[in-house]
Amino acid sequence: MRQTFLIILFTTLNLFAFSQQKSLIQGQVLNLKGEALEGVTVALVEQKNTTMTDAKGNFQLHTDLKGRLTLKALLIGYDLISRKIEVPDPNQTSIKLMLTPSDETLQTVEITGRKEKNYTNKVSFGGTKTAAEIKDVPQSIQYVTKELMQDQGAVRMTDVVKNVSGVNQYTFYDDVSIRGFRNQGGVGSSNSNQLFNGLRTFNGFWRQNLLNYLERVEVIKGPASALFGNANPGGTINKVTKKPLDTNFRAINLQAGSYNTWRGTADITGPVNKKKTLLYRINLGYENADSFRDLLFDKNIVVAPSLSYIPSDRTRINFDLVYNKSDSRLDRGQSIFGSTDLYSTPISLNVADKNDFLKEKTYLFTTSISHKLTDHITFNTSFLRTGYRQDLFEHRSTAFAVDAKGKQIEELAFRRASQRHNEQYSNSFTAYLSSDFKTGPLQHNLVTGYDYNDSTIPVGSYQNDAAGYRLKDGKIATKYVVKDSAKYEMYEYKGKMIPKPNVPSFDLSKNTHSMLDVSGYVYAPNNTDVVVPSYSQQHSIYVQDQISIDRFKVLLGLRYDTYLTDIGYKTNAVNRVTQTALLPRVGLTYEVSRDINAYATYTTGYNPQTASSQNSLSGGPFDPLKSNLLEAGLKTDWFNGRLSATASVYRIEQRNSLYNALDADNPDLMIQIGKDISKGVEMDIVGYISPNLNIVATYAYINAVLKGAQGGADSLYNNQQKPNTPKHMGSLWAKYQFSIPGLKGLGLGAGAYYVGKRTFGFQGQQNILPSKGPAYMLLNAAVYYKINKVQLQMNMNNLTNKTHWVGGYDSSRLYPGAPRNWLTSLTYTF
Repeated sequence: MRQTFLIILFTTLNLFAFSQQKSLIQGQVLNLKGEALEGVTVALVEQKNTTMTDAKGNFQLHTDLKGRLTLKALLIGYDLISRKIEVPDPNQTSIKLMLTPSDETLQTVEITGRKEKNYTNKVSFGGTKTAAEIKDVPQSIQYVTKELMQDQGAVRMTDVVKNVSGVNQYTFYDDVSIRGFRNQGGVGSSNSNQLFNGLRTFNGFWRQNLLNYLERVEVIKGPASALFGNANPGGTINKVTKKPLDTNFRAINLQAGSYNTWRGTADITGPVNKKKTLLYRINLGYENADSFRDLLFDKNIVVAPSLSYIPSDRTRINFDLVYNKSDSRLDRGQSIFGSTDLYSTPISLNVADKNDFLKEKTYLFTTSISHKLTDHITFNTSFLRTGYRQDLFEHRSTAFAVDAKGKQIEELAFRRASQRHNEQYSNSFTAYLSSDFKTGPLQHNLVTGYDYNDSTIPVGSYQNDAAGYRLKDGKIATKYVVKDSAKYEMYEYKGKMIPKPNVPSFDLSKNTHSMLDVSGYVYAPNNTDVVVPSYSQQHSIYVQDQISIDRFKVLLGLRYDTYLTDIGYKTNAVNRVTQTALLPRVGLTYEVSRDINAYATYTTGYNPQTASSQNSLSGGPFDPLKSNLLEAGLKTDWFNGRLSATASVYRIEQRNSLYNALDADNPDLMIQIGKDISKGVEMDIVGYISPNLNIVATYAYINAVLKGAQGGADSLYNNQQKPNTPKHMGSLWAKYQFSIPGLKGLGLGAGAYYVGKRTFGFQGQQNILPSKGPAYMLLNAAVYYKINKVQLQMNMNNLTNKTHWVGGYDSSRLYPGAPRNWLTSLTYTF
């Protein structure tokens, strides 16, 4: 409330001339080290008069008031300071103000909540496992705050990451590509590439949860292996939950929009006791929404409580829980006629049926402790438990039906049905010491620690598939063989006889859905990674030193990992595979000026192969994936730190990628050849030019190609741009809040999102989809009106109703984007 009050004062400056009788108030604003702070807003509350400090931290104010007055000073990243001063007449008053870094900077781990109320976030805990200013970390770290999510009406991960350069949607699922490398980490993956409050976890993958419990989303570009072990070479996504505040805040939000969308969320926080040693926060969410896609819907319940205990200034303890229960259907994408005409079927087309369902339950429980052993040594430890349960029944298409002569019928999607029950659990633990000390002129911030992670798919998970063609003897054939046509059951379709499938095919030309009789399906077990019992664990030790001398900051890191994977877990033939990795990290930051930092970094990455690829049927075991990153860039601040801009160039190389060997006798056989190389340029701008104007802008050029794919330089795929990776992409978003009389409370938002052409397909199969995903630009807008404690908001997306596709695998799995849609929100804060 104090900051809101002060901002109102700042936007109503008194520009009238002062009389000769006015008193002069002058002074200087410093930090705790005695260094001058530029760009601090200083206000005389009683007169509603403000000014800003110069490069030496000096300020001047004139007033015709006398007696005991209130002086306030505000700078992002520092606590608001208020000071009572005596102003005699006509004497001159001089004062020094000392600003203290805010809790976000002081705390060693992120336990109490972020208090900034705009698109900027100066501090990251994910880049170095310490509270470091982002501009001082020699690696590109981009973020999206909850304020930006709210203004854009973004409630899913793929909506959020549109505000980060080099990150694009890959499918409908919780599935994106970063710098040309797909960032997965879903169910069945022992190599998770996602973080939750800085700890390793996995995601349900097949759908995206609501994100109303998040404070921000961070994208740590490049391999983060030196801190987190096996990681995507393109980058790692860190989801940071909302933490309790030491002031009372309550907000209720109701939403209604296109496709019968209804949502309700609540965010309640504050202190439990008068001493503010116990803080709480709870976020609730409910959703019931249909889709522009046939048969699709989402019903979700989110419960996310958080508790912080701060018994002293030396100890902080936090507990977080996020529970999500969902009821939906799995969307496998749009099917088209043939293999090239994306417009041959409507983007709403879905080959699922009314019997289908997807039910999921997920929980993530986190506890964190930070304790200062001395003024210079802090012990930190965190634990995360993730649990997931899925029950699924689906119809999906994998190819076209064929006639008696084996010729494809391109308007008839050949389907299969799957029953699946899956459970997966993971534990993530970290403990480390952070210490700061000096050796001569060098200032050190040393981190030494141990990490443990495990992932388990217990016995009891299963998947049964109904596929293939029906034979006259009651058995099922996996494929249709023309010369043996007499053995197959036949049925009539458009005047000709065709082999009868185990699961009814879907007529794309009719596009009708029904409640099928599934009792006659013949199933066979499918032992995929998702359901085969498995167990893997990781033990890691690491050391990292951040060294400062004058304008230079050097980051040195070294990590040793041991990966243990039980092949054939819970069977008599269990075999433990052990892999180890030594991962260095080197970075340098140079302070060119107070507002410009130049940086360069070299990091390495490591990923063990999945369990399924390690068996003899696949040709395994295989060597692990190894990668490295070279990156350099500039991190700059503008308008007295209100606006931040990052520009970077990079080169990433990943070796030992696995591809399908295309062996007709063994379709599971893999070969390990080639390498993936991604080179690019990125730019990100975020912040506010004035208190009324917030802005986010991004641009990325990505040249991500495959080398030596499929066995040789003459391969069809060699030197091809990686799938679903545009060479050019960018975004722009701006919000302006009016403060002039008559328009006060009114705000306008507008934005654009551009994605260039992409190659669809390339799943290591011969039936690559030749068609390119067309480039597209989406235009979005928003209107806000706030009066007292109530805000009404309307977001309008894809204003031009642009038909577009966000990604695709093949002609049976294309992922169209939503047409024109709208969302209204009503928020009440108290």
